[in-house]
Amino acid sequence: MITTLYADKNGEIFDAPGCHAVGRQGQDYLTLRPQDMIPLPEGAELMFLPGRNALQMKGDTPQMLKGRLAVAVMLPVGYTRTLLPAYERQRNAPLLPLYGYTAAALYNDEIYVAAIKTTDNAKWHPYCYNTPDLKKRVARVKRDLPDNRLVEHLANCSLTWHCCTAQNLFYRRWEAGIPVSPACNANCLGCISLQPAECCPAPQSRINFAPTAAEVAAIGVYHLTQAPEPIISFGQGCEGEPSLAAETIAASIKKIRDTTARGQININTNAGFTQGIKTIVDAGLNSMRVSIISAVPATYQAYYQAKYSLGDVKRSIAYAKQHGVYVSLNMLLFPGLNDRTEEQAAWLEFLSETGVDMIQLRNLNFDPDAFLAAMPPGGQSGGVKKFLKAITAKLPAIKLGSFTEKV
Repeated sequence: MITTLYADKNGEIFDAPGCHAVGRQGQDYLTLRPQDMIPLPEGAELMFLPGRNALQMKGDTPQMLKGRLAVAVMLPVGYTRTLLPAYERQRNAPLLPLYGYTAAALYNDEIYVAAIKTTDNAKWHPYCYNTPDLKKRVARVKRDLPDNRLVEHLANCSLTWHCCTAQNLFYRRWEAGIPVSPACNANCLGCISLQPAECCPAPQSRINFAPTAAEVAAIGVYHLTQAPEPIISFGQGCEGEPSLAAETIAASIKKIRDTTARGQININTNAGFTQGIKTIVDAGLNSMRVSIISAVPATYQAYYQAKYSLGDVKRSIAYAKQHGVYVSLNMLLFPGLNDRTEEQAAWLEFLSETGVDMIQLRNLNFDPDAFLAAMPPGGQSGGVKKFLKAITAKLPAIKLGSFTEKV
């Protein structure tokens, strides 16, 4: 039997012998099976869900375990969840913080999770970050790049918010993030840098100034000329939409390329401001990762609440592809949404039309009930695994993974 996990009022986690564990796919409750689960990955974090009772499956009916709080797992990067945790929400339960809640249970005396491994995460494993020497590394880069506001901002992101791409600047390796834009043209439900006061708190603060091209270029040159496998990325969790700062980014790219041809210049974007994307592409962009949750316009708009259309996103991708830019989708995955019948059909059409090179899979960080309440109703869900298999079968040239790669 795959056994339910629960937490007591102190947050200590136990198993419930004889209680068959339950998972969730959208609004549907499913008995967890061995083929749904993998052993708890290293770096995963167990958590309890306040105001939410654990469930067991009795026959085909989920049954509440009174006085026992539901348990979930937050997966490390490189793992994609396939089922949500199942629970019964108590009256006045608090809105959950912005995490990617994943079903977990006990199987063969070990904790298992409803997930699949999509990429080797060696570069992004927790042991690579927040090392004892990080403060010294930050101080060294501050000395090397004095009076640069971006360095100060990224130092705070590294030491306060523990951002991996920010820390990579100070470790002088791999992909380093460079935020540029305090403004945005969307109001995403799951924005991790700006949330309404009455909502759950954002897990990090947004940049509150617009850096100059000289400040950006100084960091770009510093990183690209020294780091192994170097990438600089505009469009970070601590900013708005980077293409709104297109002139600054374009000018900085030109300054960087006047000094070095080494390394890769990437942008993480919603791609809704097509003219800005064109300006950045023309300046010498190498790769672009586009945030997207749905290929159905109404569902897309319900999440992004944007000042642009999904058609604008397609036009931006088309321009980038025509000019030799490697294009990835940052696909926000939610079991019970992306795998709906109508969503799958729209995704296959979107992917065929745009010809993107890669899909980077991301677990959507949001309270499951609040998210589904904000989304339009839809058809039957076929499951995340079947959804991904359909993409691979129809479009085998598209690579599935989790990270921006060297191109």
